[in-house]
Amino acid sequence: MYRDLPSPHYLQLLMLILSGILSGAPLEANALSPAAQVGQKLFFDTNLSASRKMSCATCHDPNNHYAPSNNLAVQLGGPNLNLPGTRAVPTLTYKDYTPPYSDLLDNPDGVSAPGPGGGFTQDGRAPTLAAQTQIPLLAANEMANTSIADVVNKIQNSTYASLFLQAFGSTAFDDIAAAFADAQAALQAYQLEDVSFHPYTSKYDLYSSNKIGGTLTASEARGLAIFNDPNRGNCFACHFSGAGSNGSVALFTDFSYEAISVPRNNAIPANALFRGLPTSYDLGICSRPDHPPLTSAQYCGMFKTPTLRNVATRQVFFHNGQFKSLSDVIHFYNTRDTNPELWYPTVNGVVQKFNDLPAIYRGNIDTQMPLDGRAPGSQPPMSAQDEQDLEAFLNTLTDGYKPPSN
Repeated sequence: MYRDLPSPHYLQLLMLILSGILSGAPLEANALSPAAQVGQKLFFDTNLSASRKMSCATCHDPNNHYAPSNNLAVQLGGPNLNLPGTRAVPTLTYKDYTPPYSDLLDNPDGVSAPGPGGGFTQDGRAPTLAAQTQIPLLAANEMANTSIADVVNKIQNSTYASLFLQAFGSTAFDDIAAAFADAQAALQAYQLEDVSFHPYTSKYDLYSSNKIGGTLTASEARGLAIFNDPNRGNCFACHFSGAGSNGSVALFTDFSYEAISVPRNNAIPANALFRGLPTSYDLGICSRPDHPPLTSAQYCGMFKTPTLRNVATRQVFFHNGQFKSLSDVIHFYNTRDTNPELWYPTVNGVVQKFNDLPAIYRGNIDTQMPLDGRAPGSQPPMSAQDEQDLEAFLNTLTDGYKPPSN
């Protein structure tokens, strides 16, 4: 469970858990270690933000599978909660098996060639859940703390400061850097231990486990077939649902990165135009300091493949929140190449296809089925009925499913 915690904390957390077991303390089904209990407090603490109104849970709403519960393309943060983000906020569910980023990560399907994969955030810059927490805590347009000392000071003056000391030792606040690392480890422990982050309670889980209540409708069954059909949906190629590494199964992602050239979302302030032209581009992996375009051009425009679990509950999609419905996402995949005029602007009679990626990087764009580069005006890979059935299947991936009573 703690395989990707920062190594200085691994033994400490393990000893804390074992001490509870050996002491004979009762263990509940979802009992949290002391560190994870601290992480839970941190996750919901609005005082950890400059505005005193924003917590991790503000954007990662536990009532919507730890994803935003609104339809904003980017969320608002900063000291006055009026500064827009630059990317759509992803879910925090089903991250427990995510490996650190690698340019040549082995694909969990055991067949595909190694390629960019793993990591946290949509460009993979954080190697662990713990490391990822620093980004929102310190970002000026998110929780907007001025330094790690600012964060530690708030924890030290919180109502759960004594719990922090119980978990990490009586001198835990003496070293600011160590205390901040402890807070990061606590947030990670909470996300790894609390089953609500990876509950596996969807209709699909009942179906795949052959449990009562897991019978798919005719439309859902057809949608599953389309999902796995290399000549139609081919969703399985990236949203891998088989047995993966480290005992994982049915995560509906292979942790890979793809450039599919979602249409530019000019509603995001970071994408503002000047005299009708873009002044900047979000280049995905190439937005990272360690992967600049000059030396990593082959990765520019690539973003991480998300899990499809709970995708039907989202209100915005892709890294820029350009699409607002799952049906539009499916239709885009099906018709990006056959009917580009549906998705990209037309200027002087010419469709501006792939308008959110500079031409120099467009060789990176995915052209595997259904985005297979077929000619405009040709037949899409999926029929309208196929699209409806695929959406029906994707709805079976929503957690909290309750079979109808007889």
